[in-house]
Amino acid sequence: MTRRQYGQPCSLACALDQVGERWSMLVVRELSLGPLRFAELARAVGGAPSDVLTKRLRELEEAGVVEREELDPPASGVAYALTELGRGLERPMIEMARWGLNLQTVVDVADLEPSSLPNAFRTILQPPANARIAIGLRSDGQAYGLRFRDGWIEASRGEARDADLRLAGSPAQVIAALVAGEAAEDGVEIEGDRAVLEQLRAMVVIPERLREEALALAGAAA
Repeated sequence: MTRRQYGQPCSLACALDQVGERWSMLVVRELSLGPLRFAELARAVGGAPSDVLTKRLRELEEAGVVEREELDPPASGVAYALTELGRGLERPMIEMARWGLNLQTVVDVADLEPSSLPNAFRTILQPPANARIAIGLRSDGQAYGLRFRDGWIEASRGEARDADLRLAGSPAQVIAALVAGEAAEDGVEIEGDRAVLEQLRAMVVIPERLREEALALAGAAA
């Protein structure tokens, strides 16, 4: 199967020529949190056939979006990582995810994988430029760190050092605790400065319909 190309002198068309194929942006989504081996990436993107994922990675490498890197000891083997060019896709990716909130329902959140939690935070939170916060997240044995600076949230895999606040629970539980407030904190482990949690809640920007659905569910569960 030949790769589809728009062949138009338009920067949007040029971008879609490189990352518009199925699974490509989901690869970017997962690698935005750090390098992954092929098997790890296949699980994280959720259902891409191995031959298709191999093809997408090859195309993204050729476009300079993804690169292979040797893992440091004691690990061994090769992992895939975003290049500097690939990192430039993070902000458009988050903006696209924010647009996608208009097409979601609160029920959809119940199916989020643990690896989706950090990017879900980046999607629903819009911090002010002066916010300087470190957050630790844990879900299903997986740990992530978020650092807020200059109105942007950096995300990475692994334990967050010097976190001001740590939250643990399923993605649905943790997101509900942000959106619906104290009424939805059941099942969420909260460690650290609760004032930071209130700051995060003030940063939530989602369609009002989703907020109303979340508050209704929290009220029904209370």
